[in-house]
Amino acid sequence: MIRAAFSLHGLGVLALAIFFCASLGACRKPDAESRAVEVVTRARASTLSDMRDAKGRASSLHEPVIDNSRPLKLPLVNPKIVVRKGARRLTLYAGGEAVREFPIALGFNPEGDKARQGDGRTPEGTFYVCVKNERSLFHLSLGLSYPNEEDAARGLRDKLITRRQYERIVNAIRNQRRPPWDTRLGGEIFIHGNGATGDWTWGCVALENKEIKELFDAVPMGTTVRIEP
Repeated sequence: MIRAAFSLHGLGVLALAIFFCASLGACRKPDAESRAVEVVTRARASTLSDMRDAKGRASSLHEPVIDNSRPLKLPLVNPKIVVRKGARRLTLYAGGEAVREFPIALGFNPEGDKARQGDGRTPEGTFYVCVKNERSLFHLSLGLSYPNEEDAARGLRDKLITRRQYERIVNAIRNQRRPPWDTRLGGEIFIHGNGATGDWTWGCVALENKEIKELFDAVPMGTTVRIEP
């Protein structure tokens, strides 16, 4: 006989045990017990749902509502792109105001900063648009100045690149050119099209085609791109 009062933790363990017994055909749940577990399970699910909703509402209070349907005023004033990896969002700023926000896909191994060629990670740090490719295999693409000086210093320290390669990277960055993309640090990191569903790239940031088109047309060479965890 089941007691009238018991802890949620106890119910959780009991529900799990009953589930395994039933699935193995070893026993059957009494009707009263089944109803009790169902009530507690629903209550816990409702509480968790309410907590998630409350968290979402609180978060939304601190985030600007960006109307992507408003026409952009071109040329943009001091454009800047911010990529937030954890949120899977790219935000375009102009004159300090957020004017566009798009969902994105990342590299197939998205956690952490990019360390070397082939690791599937999207780099983190501050870069700039150093290439605009209208004939990209991924609709359109904006090439980023990865590796930057910090990446080069780390690569030299970890013996991934030579002193000569380090100097080439630093020289390119300080002159706002495309850094070498042929070292063990990797390269060819783009913001491009072909879809923002799932993390499928080799380290690039992917948008839907209509969104990379708008971004491509709006931002000039040299635009700052900040990629955050």
